[in-house]
Amino acid sequence: MTKRHVDVPPETQAVIDETIEYVDSRLSEEDTAAAVGEILADLFGDRDAYDRYRDGESVPPMTRIRLRSYDPRNALIETEHWAEQELSALQEAKCLRYLWSGFDLSPLANNLAFALPFRQTLAEHLFADAGDGLRLFGGIKIQCGHNIHMGDNVVVHNDVLLDDRGKLSIGDRVSVADRSHVHTHAHDTVDQTDVTTYETILEDDVRLGYGSMISAGCRIEHNAMVGSGATTLGDVPAHHIVAGSPAKSVKVKPGWESVATDLGPLSDNRESRQLPTEFPEPFEEVDEFGRNLSPPGDASG
Repeated sequence: MTKRHVDVPPETQAVIDETIEYVDSRLSEEDTAAAVGEILADLFGDRDAYDRYRDGESVPPMTRIRLRSYDPRNALIETEHWAEQELSALQEAKCLRYLWSGFDLSPLANNLAFALPFRQTLAEHLFADAGDGLRLFGGIKIQCGHNIHMGDNVVVHNDVLLDDRGKLSIGDRVSVADRSHVHTHAHDTVDQTDVTTYETILEDDVRLGYGSMISAGCRIEHNAMVGSGATTLGDVPAHHIVAGSPAKSVKVKPGWESVATDLGPLSDNRESRQLPTEFPEPFEEVDEFGRNLSPPGDASG
């Protein structure tokens, strides 16, 4: 699709630039949680009430918990339960992820002139690596954030899952269509609490179609395309187009036939990208299901 270049009025752009510079400066401070709390209160027009509350003003219980919840230290998120994540890195990432999710619920998230540079700035603070020229749209769900390596000029559209419970490596000029899911962890079939993490790789110039799903540990090679609704259970060769569930190669991009491999099923090399299972510090284990995992006839059941 051919696009035209559109700008907001210069005076509006000046305010956007000033605000992005302010956000970048605040997130560079040592106390990230405090900065996030104040930025969220600003985004929702609650800064005066937030400051009065922090100065000791008495407010009703519902108002009190709303104001307290701007500070991510007073909130719980799903990733905090994942014992394989190093806790200090996870807690730092949590603050920025909390701001990312909160921003998506704010009115300013609808203004692309502000939303795209805001998320670029957040990515530079949150991701392990964040390239230039990122276009990150609304509703992107990020599991941890600090395990994402993203190259230049990547486009991630609306309502995409970027699961980086393992390691997620995304090259340059990658395009991820709406509602796609990219996974880096998998659960054991019998014991759902047994999690294996992987490195999942999207190489340069990869395209993921609408609603596609990349299973943990897959490698989508250079210039390959995953069709809409496809599910990969193996590696996609360079320049191939794959479709179906499970996906298989159905076509080579026109012009690349001479350098592409044959069509057909995908090679499953996910095991080679499995990450070691390590628990970086002691923790209290929780069995959230309490299921009997012994099959019929097993004496241990």
